Amino acid sequence: QVQLVESGGGLVQPGGSLRLSCATSGIIFSVNDMGWYRQAPGKERELVAAITSSGSTKYADSVKGRFTISRDNVKNTVTLQMSSLKPEDTAVYYCKGELFGLGYWGQGTQVTVSS
Repeated sequence: QVQLVESGGGLVQPGGSLRLSCATSGIIFSVNDMGWYRQAPGKERELVAAITSSGSTKYADSVKGRFTISRDNVKNTVTLQMSSLKPEDTAVYYCKGELFGLGYWGQGTQVTVSS
């Protein structure tokens, strides 16, 4: 059984920081490419950050320099460290694992950036 569970979402003020974590089970984590996606109301789901099984990372232009994705192949977790948060970062954030085109999604965690 594959399971991805996000945690760490919540309400934060603009300029603040938040750390999202994704705990995985049922997959060979170390060989999966992992990513964080987000979806705001009325918007399409978009890739925020991704990290390959080898550790290569990429980021959406809108979050470069502010977000950092990392993975721990011992704990089988992927993390999104978010800083300098903006109201436009408000969205449901989803963790995704992918192997050979097959994707697995978490349930999502709400991030709200507001004063």
